[in-house]
Amino acid sequence: MSEEGSIITLRDVYKSFGALHVLRGISMEVRRGETLVIIGQSGTGKSVTLRLMIGLLIADSGQSLFEGRDIAKMKNVELADMRRHFAMLFQGGALFDSMTVGENVAFGLRAQGERDEKKIEATVTEKLRQVGLSGTAEKMPSELSGGMKKRAALARAIAENPDIILYDEPTTGLDPIMSDAIADLIIETREALRERNITSIVVTHDMHVALKTADRIIMLHAGNIVGEGTPDYFRNIHDAASAEDMSEREIMIRQFVRGEAEGPIKAVL
Repeated sequence: MSEEGSIITLRDVYKSFGALHVLRGISMEVRRGETLVIIGQSGTGKSVTLRLMIGLLIADSGQSLFEGRDIAKMKNVELADMRRHFAMLFQGGALFDSMTVGENVAFGLRAQGERDEKKIEATVTEKLRQVGLSGTAEKMPSELSGGMKKRAALARAIAENPDIILYDEPTTGLDPIMSDAIADLIIETREALRERNITSIVVTHDMHVALKTADRIIMLHAGNIVGEGTPDYFRNIHDAASAEDMSEREIMIRQFVRGEAEGPIKAVL
């Protein structure tokens, strides 16, 4: 690895879509075994950053590195091999409605060529247990609540024993109580897979989830990194009685973590 302890590195990355400049020269590292949370307004480049990390998008300039290797220079076979290290939990869960929960969890295993049905069944049973869904293998997704669908999707994601789990807005559309349950699930999954030193990257605008799950938080705004630190760093900015002695970037962080409409960050309606 080029940076000691890092598994993913972005160096001075720019990404635009036509006239829309999404990322404007961001640099960050993801450390092996940590839970990194990327926060910011909708449309500020969080999900694009995830897709650059997994090679679903290629930077216009700069580098996206996986274990020191430039993703843009990888051949298709190398990309496919790299992506086996990743699992992604999409916003809506993205379960196959025509398959049972168990078939959903087993899908990736079968796609990779696993033919031992006893091994598949054992893996499905174990992964559903790890996410608190024991006994649901024969249910259809339509029989599950929104939160249960997220758990089933996570079971499918971890069935292939990834090294890195990407969570793309995992609490979108959920009420605060269910959002807290998903935050607990992220923590529980990390603990259940601790022996494998799993790395988690969470993209969210939900500050409760960010503060509860993160080892480290990075805030994006207008395609730039405006803040980076531990949850306590962000809590201290939130709790500060006055912004009088804060830098411009800290004032932006304060506005976002407090959820205030008034300030340098403008609401997009």
